[in-house]
Amino acid sequence: MRERPQIKPEYPRPQLVRDSYINLNGIWEFEFDHSLSEKEKEIYKRHLKDEILVPFCPESKLSGIQEKDYIQKVWYRKDFQANLNGKRLILHFGAIDWESELFINGVYVATHRGGYVPFDCDITDYVKTGENYLTVSAYDDAKNKTYGSGKQVWDLKPRSCLYTRTTGIWQTVWMEYVDNIHIDSIKIYPNISEPSVTLELSLSEFDGVTVNARVTFEGGICGGKTVSVSSKSTNIHIPLSEKHLWEIGCGNLYDLKLTVTKDGKVTDEVSSYFGLREVGLSKEKFLLNGKSVFQRLVLDQGYYPDGVYTSPDDDAIRNDILYALQLGFNGARLHEKIFEPRYLYWADKLGFLVWGEYPDWGMDRRDYSNMHHFINEWTAAVNRDFNHPSVIGWCPFNEIHLEERNADFIADVFTVTKSMDPTRPVIDVSGYFHTDKTDILDMHYYEQNAAVFGDFFREPNLSAKPKNLTAIEYDWKKYYKKGMPLFISEYGGIGFGNREDSWGYGNYPETQEEFIERYKGLTEALLLNENIMGFCYTQLYDVEQETNGLMTYKREFKFSPEVICKINSQAAAIENEERN
Repeated sequence: MRERPQIKPEYPRPQLVRDSYINLNGIWEFEFDHSLSEKEKEIYKRHLKDEILVPFCPESKLSGIQEKDYIQKVWYRKDFQANLNGKRLILHFGAIDWESELFINGVYVATHRGGYVPFDCDITDYVKTGENYLTVSAYDDAKNKTYGSGKQVWDLKPRSCLYTRTTGIWQTVWMEYVDNIHIDSIKIYPNISEPSVTLELSLSEFDGVTVNARVTFEGGICGGKTVSVSSKSTNIHIPLSEKHLWEIGCGNLYDLKLTVTKDGKVTDEVSSYFGLREVGLSKEKFLLNGKSVFQRLVLDQGYYPDGVYTSPDDDAIRNDILYALQLGFNGARLHEKIFEPRYLYWADKLGFLVWGEYPDWGMDRRDYSNMHHFINEWTAAVNRDFNHPSVIGWCPFNEIHLEERNADFIADVFTVTKSMDPTRPVIDVSGYFHTDKTDILDMHYYEQNAAVFGDFFREPNLSAKPKNLTAIEYDWKKYYKKGMPLFISEYGGIGFGNREDSWGYGNYPETQEEFIERYKGLTEALLLNENIMGFCYTQLYDVEQETNGLMTYKREFKFSPEVICKINSQAAAIENEERN
């Protein structure tokens, strides 16, 4: 087998970092299981026939395979060294799509269901000192309607706004050694008024355990506390001597160091960080740290030409945010996908607003029995991303039409989300059908005529139906309430570029000048409307056959970023002059 290259070496869990990090990305053994029978043949006890570059899915070019046909099941194998030395060994998977089984040295260990969230296994009792091997299977049925698949196409070939499928491992695989006494999880609650931070820790053991928490900002100590733990779950409240707010374009981050000891011996040390910020709503406004902010967002699908669901490297993630900022956007909807945590890390550092979503497309949302798949993965996503200051809201569903609505399903998910995180607003559904349970009224409208588009949003027309979208049956008389924030979370989508075998909204402009004129008219109609708290333009870059991005799929600007930025940046002046 070829020597393992250094693939995505960054620590994949940026808010709970330990030194004992072993990255398993690289060349793995690989094999397709087209007959779904290889488990019966005990494939997990032998070497596999082919190779793949992990963590790239077999549909991607970077994987070395690039198989675009339906793939139901695949197998992976990796050799690794273990030296426990009295420690526990935890194996982590960033994400495997969709149902996976893990074997260590030919012995079954665990099953996990859900294609977008991390899971881990304590494999201490299955390994031996020296050489070991792990085997993983991944099963994914693109036409299964009991769980979400996001923008992955369920037909054979990509079409319209549905793209290449993803099967199997698509995020980093890694291991770490921990003591028997260690931190399992942390939730961080900042308070800007005191200022202070409260830490909610979950520990593996607590008898006789002490935890020291130290907060620094740019290397200077600004808070700390040592507590004796009396339960597996403990809270630590830390007043801060310095106040540095996390703001748009200025990701002031505090560093956090946690040290666990027992009988004078250090059993665990982890590093984390947090942003001192609060979000809220007031009438038609979105508030960041108590001040009105107009959300100038762009839709990001999280797709890459060579990696499909997986970024080729950390620079690609950071650059997508920098491109959006260069175009004058202050945030993004992370659309129909739970993104890699490294994206949120860079959003935190760069002061970039994001909405967390769930990839609910592909799931039959009328069937309440699908709740068990949905809620397990959605709650895991909320828990995973809770601490990121860049995440300013949650939206579990996207575009539910009247004929597929299930009000109980939607309302129950809203209630669960709010109970897990009362600190952020929640949108019940982005676009189309809503329930009475939502913090924000959200709308998608792809009218291409700027005059018609702008007129629709002027009262009293908010209670009318868009004339060219009557099949969707918006019912603004029922859902619109005076004073409820209104978010136009999809608009534009102006197709531009090669028209052959491509897809976009409306007729394609003939020239760049015609595109800019249309973009300016649509965008200004939203910027100048006091009833609207923000917009999200569709979209940042083209994806495969969908050519309505401001950039190509290869991340090349189609238009002058300075011109787009000048149009978008009018919002900053408006909010400063009129909205506060």
